Amino acid sequence: MNDLVGLDVAGYTREVLALGETLARRNVPLQEVIVSLHLLEEAAFQVFPKDPPPTGRTVMGFDRLSHAHLIILAEAYVRWAHAQTEARIVGLEREAAAVDPSARAIFHGLVGASPVMHSLYERIAAAGRTRGTVLVVGESGTGKELVARAIHECSTAPHAPFVALNCAALPHDLIESELFGYRRGAFSGANTDYQGLFRAASGGTLFLDEITEMTPETQSKLLRVLQERKVRPVGATSEVEVDVRLIASTNREVEQAVSSGRLRSDLYYRLQANTIRVAPLRERREDIPLLVAHFIRLFNEKRADSPPVIGVDQEAMRAMQAYPWPGNVRELSNVIESAFTFGRSSRIMLDDLPQMLTGRRTVTASSAPVVEVRPEKGPLQTFEEVERETIARALEATGGNKVHAARLLAISRKKLYAKIAKYNLN
Repeated sequence: MNDLVGLDVAGYTREVLALGETLARRNVPLQEVIVSLHLLEEAAFQVFPKDPPPTGRTVMGFDRLSHAHLIILAEAYVRWAHAQTEARIVGLEREAAAVDPSARAIFHGLVGASPVMHSLYERIAAAGRTRGTVLVVGESGTGKELVARAIHECSTAPHAPFVALNCAALPHDLIESELFGYRRGAFSGANTDYQGLFRAASGGTLFLDEITEMTPETQSKLLRVLQERKVRPVGATSEVEVDVRLIASTNREVEQAVSSGRLRSDLYYRLQANTIRVAPLRERREDIPLLVAHFIRLFNEKRADSPPVIGVDQEAMRAMQAYPWPGNVRELSNVIESAFTFGRSSRIMLDDLPQMLTGRRTVTASSAPVVEVRPEKGPLQTFEEVERETIARALEATGGNKVHAARLLAISRKKLYAKIAKYNLN
């Protein structure tokens, strides 16, 4: 207070600021500091004369001083605490960046802590540090698009565009114009110029899902784009430069796709330099509890107006860990969503799961192969009965999505529609 007595306001301010930092450094709670100052203020008023001069200068002066003291002290305290918080956040961010991706259970939307997922995270991080093309291989429902997004987000330009196209969802005669764009008047209905997905993804990533569904002619043009870094819109006479990283995927065995002509060998050789395989769910059963918890959290958030699901019955979990999951993670997500819809308690019970999970007895070890035990030997099913059951399971696994079901069954959509009509599965 000597500075205040000597009317040195600047010195007094420095003194209070230093006091505020000292209190913050010693982790004295701010609310205790404020309460103490108010108690001091009340005690001081107790010693003032009961009948102050008419002007009230003594009381008014102390009142202003106490408020100024509190403001300066609180400002110093908060400023120092904020600086420490910022330093801690920076430190945590550095630690997170230094953490090996394989130690994470959730990585850019991918969920799993098994060894195969650890390896996947490492390959994704390595691919993200380059601008080279990547081929993602895996069964339907394993999360190939999530892998592609993770590669993009691990790149040096994570805020650049990420554009995805499912090649199986478009007629063959439209894929080329979607990819490369077109000029006005190039064909009937082309009333304006269209830049195409390659240019829409400029500076970022273009993800082509199920690339083996492209015609060989379009694959040839795609290869030229990768080599020349230029596209020629349909109906144009000149090429346009593009700066895009291409990530492609397929649910087929690539060597078989090449030998059958579904994937051009020259395009495959261009893509195979960076190949990432996504393991099916049956090869990482230890991740199923993590995935189930993840989907329960997501569906609880979506259904905030309904009573939450808080867990899974042990018997139900054993059934899920023993099931082979032909539809992989997508099928598991559909099963959990179905349990949310039809479940009758706060926990997912065995009876809440589809018949395909509960209609068999299985070994309980998570890593053991699935063993189906029939109560008694009955007559063999006919081929049509087996086919009908397989198609029905594929439709159930994909939530009725016929495009995904056709890919899961490795048949054309036209053939799937014919089978649905034949077996009255609508």
